[in-house]
Amino acid sequence: MKETTLPQLLQNAAERSARYLSTIAERRVAPDAASVERLAAFDRPFPEGPSDPALVLQELDLVGSPGTVATTGGRFFGFVIGGALPAALAANWLAGAWDQNAGMAVTAPSAAKLETVALGWLLEALGLPAACGAGFVTGATMANFTGLAAARHALLAGAGWDVEAQGLFGAPPITVVVGEEVHVSVLKALALLGLGRERVVRVPADGQGRMRPDHLPAFPGPTIVCLQAGNVNTGAFDPMGELCDRAHAAGAWVHVDGAFGLWAAASPRYAHLAAGIERADSWSVDGHKWLNVPQDSGIVFCRYPEAMRGAMAAHASYLIHGSAREPDEYTPEFSRRARGIEIWAALASLGRSGLADLVERCCAHASRFAEGLSAAGCEILNEVVLNQVMVSFGDAATTRRVIAGIQEDGTCWCGGTVWHDRTAMRISVSSWATTADDVERSLAVILRVARECSARGP
Repeated sequence: MKETTLPQLLQNAAERSARYLSTIAERRVAPDAASVERLAAFDRPFPEGPSDPALVLQELDLVGSPGTVATTGGRFFGFVIGGALPAALAANWLAGAWDQNAGMAVTAPSAAKLETVALGWLLEALGLPAACGAGFVTGATMANFTGLAAARHALLAGAGWDVEAQGLFGAPPITVVVGEEVHVSVLKALALLGLGRERVVRVPADGQGRMRPDHLPAFPGPTIVCLQAGNVNTGAFDPMGELCDRAHAAGAWVHVDGAFGLWAAASPRYAHLAAGIERADSWSVDGHKWLNVPQDSGIVFCRYPEAMRGAMAAHASYLIHGSAREPDEYTPEFSRRARGIEIWAALASLGRSGLADLVERCCAHASRFAEGLSAAGCEILNEVVLNQVMVSFGDAATTRRVIAGIQEDGTCWCGGTVWHDRTAMRISVSSWATTADDVERSLAVILRVARECSARGP
C-alpha cells in the first residue's frame, strides 16, 4: 500500500482539526470516564518498525481527541486558560511547517523580525516603556524567572558582584519582598534562582489580596519587590503606583507578576486597575491566557535590556550574532520554537480595539456570572473587578459537591479554591470563544446542581 504523501497528511490533519473545533460546542467540556479509559490503547510496546503517518494521525485523533478537555471552547472556566484565536492557531500551524529555531536571527529571520514587531505592539498596547527588552518564553513561570534573573543581575552588579560568573556563594544577600497572596509561580522562580521560597519577606494583604503599602518593610540592602497584577482568585491589583514609588525611593527593583491581569492595561475601561504599572522594572505576562494564543506562550519585559542580556546571554565561537536584536540573549533557551509568530498574528488580527474588546467581553461575562449567582442566593466572595469570580454554595462540603457535580455534568468546567479559610468555586472567563449563550447555559447548570446539592443536605 502506497504511503500517504506529506500534502495528503497535512490535509488530513487540517480536516480532523477542523472537525474537532467545529463540534467543540456540542461536546462535554471534560471527557467522560470511558473516553479517559480508552486512552489506555496508547499503552503498548515501542513499535519494531515504521508505520504509515496517516494511520498514526488516525489513532491520535480517534483515541486522543475524545480524551481532551475543551479548554479552547467557550465554557471552560477553570484556572486561567484562554482559547486559541483563529489567526493565532493558523499562524501556529504555519510556523510549525516553517520549523524555525527562533534562538538566533540567522536561523530564523522571519521569526526574529516578527518578534521585534510584536514586541513593539505589546509595549504600546500595555503602556510599558518603549525601550524595554523582552523575551518570548513558555509561560509566566519562566517569564518571572527571567525578569527576576535580570533583577538579580542588576542588583548584584550594583554591589560589585558578578553573579553569572561567581554564583551566589559569598554574594551580597538579596532581600525579596512579596505580598501575602503571592502566586506560586513567583515562588517557584525564586527557588530556581537560588533566592528561596521561604526566605521571602511577606507583606500583609487586604481582603481582596492586595499588598498593603503601609506595611512595606525597610530595605536593608539589594531588594526585589514582587507585585501582582491580577490576583488569581479575586482579580485584584496591588496598588502599583504607590508601591513602585516607595520601593524605588529605597533603591529596590520592582517586578510585576501580570500573568493575566496585565492585559487589563490594553482596555480603556479597565486600565485604571493597572495605573502606575509602567513604573516597575520588569513584568511577566502570559500569551496563552488573555491574548488567546496556543499553549505555551509567555512574555517577559524589562526596563533595562542590558540587565536581561547580562543575565541571559551566552557566547560561543560557533554562534552567529548580528547587530540587530538577537532573541537568545533575552531568554533562558538557545533553541526554541517561534512563539512570537502567533503573538504577532493575534495582535494583527485583533488590533487595538479588538484586544480591548476581548478583555472587556470576558469581564462582562464574569459580572453576569456574579450577578446571576448572587440573585439566586449564592455568596460571591470577591469584588468582581476583572474576569475572576469566587462563589460559595454554603458550607465547604456542599461547595465541594457542587464543584464535583458541575464537572461531572460536562456542560462547563469550574475548579475549586480556598480563600481566607473558605472553600469556594472559581470562575475564570478568559476565552475569546465564550458567548453570552455559553454563560447562560453554564449558569443554568451551576444553579441546578447547587439546588440539587442543597436539597440533599450536608
